Amino acid sequence: METIWNLMKKYREILLYLVFGVLTTLCNIVSYFALNDLLHIHYLVANALAWVLSVLFAYLTNRTWVFESKSQGFSAIAREMGLFFGCRLLSGVFDMAFMFVAVDLLAQNDMIAKIASNVVVIVLNYLFSKLIIFKKK
Repeated sequence: METIWNLMKKYREILLYLVFGVLTTLCNIVSYFALNDLLHIHYLVANALAWVLSVLFAYLTNRTWVFESKSQGFSAIAREMGLFFGCRLLSGVFDMAFMFVAVDLLAQNDMIAKIASNVVVIVLNYLFSKLIIFKKK
């Protein structure tokens, strides 16, 4: 039991990132489903809106619980938030391009494409967060 506890402490950041990454992905997919299937919003518009909602959720959880940011003051938080949203914009562009190629060009099911895209986006976002946004000084 102690070994498991030590492993959890050692890999705490990655485990929390995975938990909140799954929750962020769920937020993204549920938002997309609600907007696209229930409200009949075009899939690309629904995808963009779902992205905005999930990025807001991700910033709050990553800053607070995953990377435990110590940034204080307006300029430090604004810089951190700008980097976070900028990096997420890059992964969001990837997501939009992936969806366009998969759905419009390859005629794949949009939900399957959405799930596949999110797997890649989660990895990209972790690397951006770890190496750029919340890197320890």
